[in-house]
Amino acid sequence: MDVAGTPFDLLAIEEVDRLITERPAGEVFRYVATPNVDHVVRSARKGYRHLYEGAWISVCDSRVLARLAPLVGVRFPEVVTGSDLTRRVFERHLDSGDQVTVIGSDDATILELRRRFPHLAIRHHNPPMGFIRNEANIADAVRFVLANPSRFVFLAVGSPQQELLAQRLADAGATGVGLCIGASILFVVGAEKRAPLWVQRLNLEWLFRFAQNPRRLWRRYFVDDPLVLALIAKQKFEMATKNRE
Repeated sequence: MDVAGTPFDLLAIEEVDRLITERPAGEVFRYVATPNVDHVVRSARKGYRHLYEGAWISVCDSRVLARLAPLVGVRFPEVVTGSDLTRRVFERHLDSGDQVTVIGSDDATILELRRRFPHLAIRHHNPPMGFIRNEANIADAVRFVLANPSRFVFLAVGSPQQELLAQRLADAGATGVGLCIGASILFVVGAEKRAPLWVQRLNLEWLFRFAQNPRRLWRRYFVDDPLVLALIAKQKFEMATKNRE
């Protein structure tokens, strides 16, 4: 279903969890996207819809978007955050000796990840900033994934870089499930904190995150993301026009 020009699958987290964990190791590469308001707005402005159409699973990672979606006739069964999905995979679905590949995150974060999950073989490659604009850097990341085949490949380089890289991995014949997770590993290792549950239920987790890092997030939340209201209004108008016809 489309919401503000971005395609979504209407799946609860248990269904997503089941689908990705039941997929056999060694299967052809498919990726999971968890677009939020920021992704939806960027997709509309930059023409990135194909990144979410190409995803095996695309689920809503935004309580604000979930509240707006009924205005265009869509009701998400549940908000599925990248951080919740990442935590589930690490804590529930990886056995001793399993290999995990992480693209992105700094060395200190990966060191803490290895400390928390010493039974896993975690392979890490951190491409340089702006790597997605450099073909040699993209090729390095693709080669690393191909050389370190894993059941789960965590793409932690931010959007749209991670989705663009996921498509390149699919084209290159990689295997496994790619999870486009942004900064989710920071939550898994405790470097960043999720908002309290009552704040999440009030749809104010964005404000909690803004308070933690206003310098980085002020433009996203107060300049860029409000465009989602115009995108919803546009979709609602188009639906009404189509119905009249």
